[in-house]
Parts: sequence; C-alpha cells; structure tokens
Amino acid sequence: MRVRVVPFGVLKDWFGYSTDEPDLPEGATVADLLDRLRSRLPAHAPSAGLQGIAVSVNAEYAQASHVLREGDEVGLLPPVSGGAPRAEKSLDEITNQANLVVALTREPIAAASLVEDAKQPEDGAVVVFDGIVRNHSRGRRTLHLDYEAYEEMAVRQMRGLGERALQRFAIRHVTMAHRLGCLEIGETSVLIIVASAHRSAAFEACRWLIDTLKQTVPIWKKETFLDGAVWAPGEPFPAEIAVDAAEAKPNA
Repeated sequence: MRVRVVPFGVLKDWFGYSTDEPDLPEGATVADLLDRLRSRLPAHAPSAGLQGIAVSVNAEYAQASHVLREGDEVGLLPPVSGGAPRAEKSLDEITNQANLVVALTREPIAAASLVEDAKQPEDGAVVVFDGIVRNHSRGRRTLHLDYEAYEEMAVRQMRGLGERALQRFAIRHVTMAHRLGCLEIGETSVLIIVASAHRSAAFEACRWLIDTLKQTVPIWKKETFLDGAVWAPGEPFPAEIAVDAAEAKPNA
C-alpha cells in the first residue's frame, strides 16, 4: 500500500523532499507511518524529532490511530505560524459569501477596501485585526518573510473557523485573508474583520479568530535576517490535534 507523504515548513527541510510515497503494509496507521519516518530523520534534526507535529489525511486533521488507505495524502504539519507557493489563487476565488469571506492571496491585501465591503447599515461595530510584517524578531533585524500554506486544508480550516465564529458569537459578518509568498516590511500578512451590531461581540470574535487561526490553520512563516533565514517557531497545536511521535509503535 502506498500513500503520498507531503511535509511542510521545516519538516520539508529536514527530510529533503517535497513528497514521498512509502510502501506500507495494509492496515498501517498514522502512528506506524510516523515511526518509520522518525527513523529517517537526519542527524541535524532536533532530538525531539516529530514530537508535537500534527498530521492530516486528505486535508483533514487525523489522530495516531487513523488507519491509512491506498492513495491517501498525508500531510506532516509542524506547529503553524505562517514559504513556497503551490497554486495561484486570488481573493475572490476562494470563499465569498454574504456573511463570510475567506481568502489566500499572493497579492497585497487591500485592507481599507475589505473593511468598507464588510460594513452594512445594521452594524454598530467593525473590529479589525491587521497583522503586519515588522522589522525585527527575537533581537534580529528582519529583511522579509515568506509564507507557505497547505492551501486546500488552510482554506477549509479558515472557512470552518468563520462558520464557528458566526454561530458562537452575536456577529453578522467575518472576513479572513492571509498573504502567501514573500512579504516586505510593513505589508499586511493576515487581516480579520468582524462586523456586528455590538462592539463586545465583535471584539471577542476577532480575538478568538486570530488566536485560533494561529494554532490550527496550516500556514508557516520563514524569516529572513541579515545573517540567514529560519522557519519561525509556531505555537503548539491544541492537544486534540497534535500527534506525538512517541505514541508511534513499531510496525509488526
């Protein structure tokens, strides 16, 4: 049985490939695959190996016990934070409904225009989170950032977050847009807009959306400094998403 393994972010650097198709026995689980991959980690990989990563199967988060099938696409996902593009997409090619706009784009995000588009006469508040590229990180001068995403899965996760926010909070509209590719200092990397009748609900929903996006949406960030480039350390996955390689059992 063959599955297609697609590592992202720093994991792609560790393994030295963009895709692989290992041959596994019938009935193999995600844990079995992780155990095999862990044995192939290069010497320069951290001693923790694959601990703390998440795994997707066919663009859905999967647990260690998930049974793999022929042709499955298995994503290896380091903790997310925001490198190399896959398919070109524009803002209006993703999700554009009356109350939910979700987008990945390689074009500059037109924040002011999207805020105006979100407003309606029944709104009493519009809360905006505009994440921008700063010129320093951890005491080093930043030259630019590169964002990479597992695009199909990222759009699906962002859409799901928007739908959950609309159900959970007393809000009318959500816009979420994220840049991919190379971003210069001062450019918008992520924009979240929440419109509602009352400010308290809009503030709460906007904070929940950005915090949850940063933990669960598969987007990674590579930081380029004057003295080199590194993948930014991501926020830990929630316990229900992270797959601990220590749980992987040897193949029978």
